[in-house]
Amino acid sequence: MLAAFTFNTAENLPIGLLELIAGSLRVSVPAVGLLVTGYGVTVAVTSVPLAHVMRGVARRHVLTALLAALVVSSAMAALATSYWLLLAARLLTALAQALFWAVMGPVAVGLFAPEVRGRVIGALSVAGSLALVLGVPAGTWLGHREGWPVPIAVPAALGLMSLVTIAALLPTSRPDGERAAHGTHPDARRFGTVLAAGTLAATGSFAGFTYIVKFLGDVSGFSPGAVSALLVVFGVACLAGVTVTGAVLDRCPRAALNTAVAMQAVGMLGLYALGTHPVTAVVFLTLMGGALGPVFMTAQNAMLQCAPGRTDIALAANSGSYNAGIAAGAALGGLVLRVADVRGTFLVGGLLTVGACGVLMGARVLGCGATSARRRRVGEEGRTGG
Repeated sequence: MLAAFTFNTAENLPIGLLELIAGSLRVSVPAVGLLVTGYGVTVAVTSVPLAHVMRGVARRHVLTALLAALVVSSAMAALATSYWLLLAARLLTALAQALFWAVMGPVAVGLFAPEVRGRVIGALSVAGSLALVLGVPAGTWLGHREGWPVPIAVPAALGLMSLVTIAALLPTSRPDGERAAHGTHPDARRFGTVLAAGTLAATGSFAGFTYIVKFLGDVSGFSPGAVSALLVVFGVACLAGVTVTGAVLDRCPRAALNTAVAMQAVGMLGLYALGTHPVTAVVFLTLMGGALGPVFMTAQNAMLQCAPGRTDIALAANSGSYNAGIAAGAALGGLVLRVADVRGTFLVGGLLTVGACGVLMGARVLGCGATSARRRRVGEEGRTGG
């Protein structure tokens, strides 16, 4: 959980420090923004190849190496005196995170019985969500008080704590021999469905969320101070969403995924339609926040169940596609802003999320139809045989 919190904090810290870094290194704010965009693209492109290359290495050794990379890259970033050195450090962190999310899930849930694995994924997701609620705001405050290198260095200390703990206590075993190395109910069709729906949902959410500050100011009419407070509300809603979803994930995994995607669609389309009214804007922003974390969490849990091969490869594919969706959503939202106002980004994002709902529902209908057909065939064969 500490490692998940640290990686998510390291990924998103520059968001609150853009202007400080730009002024210190004498580059433009958009150039510093590439520290976030390039990070996501790197994770999207390298997740599956890295998982494939490292599939035969003991997970304890892999996690120890990834945390060592986090420690080194965070220290490099804090000591960077040029933009390019900072960018290189960020890309090293991104490479470590690309593999971390693929390895972490099977290792963590493999320590527990299958019937409680949803709660384990929930706990890890709570830790990751705390990065947005606690890690990034605290890092932003510390950066404005002490200078941006100070919060950038904090993940090095937290990563070192995780490294020592995992290196000392995590059992060493062959990756193929781990209890969660393969899906509990392998299903290639379900795997493809969840991957497609998750990518659509990620693209949709970040088509709007990337421009949420502009939306709340220009459309809903909130002051800059109120917008900052609403971002905290959004983060708390995300944390509450993963907490509640984690509690029910073992009992109803499919319903949890469907509900999270549907709630995101309602939140985004509600903001588009009624976001001009401050009260309703807060309601639908909270709905969207409550869905954002659970969408990824429930998709991760589904990968542990339906992975047609190794779960680490399936999780890497899910993480890669999600990050690709983030990058595509931000770019799509930027294109929409050129031809429409910021409300249009939430309309497009909401419609993409509705498309994700359609993918899940369509697969459910097709699956029920296939099951009924199989039952009819079995019944006909039984009567014929009789």
